[in-house]
Amino acid sequence: MVKSNQKLKKIYLDYAASISANPSSLHILGIEAKLKLQNARIEVASFLKARPQEIIFTSGGTESNNLAIQGVINKFFELDFKFIPHIITTNIEHPSVLETFKILKKRKLVEVSFVSVEKSGIVDPKKIKKEIKNNTILISVMYANNEIGTIQPIKEIAKEIRYYKKYKKNLSIFPLFHTDAVQAVNYLDLNVEKLGVDLLSLSGTKIEDAGRVGVLYKKNSVKISAIFGGGDQEMGLRPGTENLKEILKFSNALKFLQKNKDKENERLSKLRDYFIKKLLKSFSNIILNGDLEERLPNNINITFLKIPSDLLVIELSAKGIMVSSKSACSSSQKGGSYVIESINSELDKEIGGVRFSLGKKTNKADIDYTIKVLFKILEKLKKWYK
Repeated sequence: MVKSNQKLKKIYLDYAASISANPSSLHILGIEAKLKLQNARIEVASFLKARPQEIIFTSGGTESNNLAIQGVINKFFELDFKFIPHIITTNIEHPSVLETFKILKKRKLVEVSFVSVEKSGIVDPKKIKKEIKNNTILISVMYANNEIGTIQPIKEIAKEIRYYKKYKKNLSIFPLFHTDAVQAVNYLDLNVEKLGVDLLSLSGTKIEDAGRVGVLYKKNSVKISAIFGGGDQEMGLRPGTENLKEILKFSNALKFLQKNKDKENERLSKLRDYFIKKLLKSFSNIILNGDLEERLPNNINITFLKIPSDLLVIELSAKGIMVSSKSACSSSQKGGSYVIESINSELDKEIGGVRFSLGKKTNKADIDYTIKVLFKILEKLKKWYK
């Protein structure tokens, strides 16, 4: 007989289920894992001001975006409506949204409207409203752009959609509204009720120490269908054993982020404005890409006229300064940035823009050093690019 005060010895003989405890297992380790998973779900829901059952864990932002978009399309066809659905997005979305829309269009499963943003890199909500039709079932607009950092008017777009649905006679559940908030999570308010969204995507890769995991917020009243087969985890929408270790990292990182967001945003905004002012004052023939005010506090995207952005990235890297010329998700594609091209179509496609993104360890001395290095690089290159 085991005494009540004696610690129970644990022997793990469930290796066929998982190397670590599987939250779906019925033994004590599985139950403990499930409790940890539920607590993490509660923490993430609290961050978004949502309900725990509205939180679906995925492998990352790309999967979350695909589950939102294709999940809505799949559910639509399951409901057996007798018309082709129409979906709307902008022309500067992340590739995981833009390419998914293009694939669905190519397969002739949907009609698509790609709404152009303004020169500021911000979409006009009235242009979104103008594209809504009787067969529109989904609108997807990113909260903040991953290249130029512009912040989209999500609340205003949601308002236009609500107004349209209020006076629509049929199919009042549509259109649904999705936002890719992957770039926004560190800096902007993600209260889903205030934003007015039905679906929202997040990724741990953009949060320090958050782990490789993603989240899809799905409003309780919204119905979507799974895009993969193989299991009933995550409310039957995301099959496969949950990556508990990474999920716990993600929920813990969100708690830390919540405590420090306002203070860090203020610090980064001052550094960003200082950097932009120094760049515009120090160099001629440059363009700030994206709106000066409605942009993320850590983002500066500059086009140096006549000098290819890829060349500047390489030259800066040689001096120990790491920047980028376009989204890492599209860096293997030939040509310049489609985002820069969308707002500056008169530019040479190969010129593009250089993205300087600030972070926790960035300080004023780093910015001053970068300006000095840029002076030397541009002096070196000017004989080739006059």
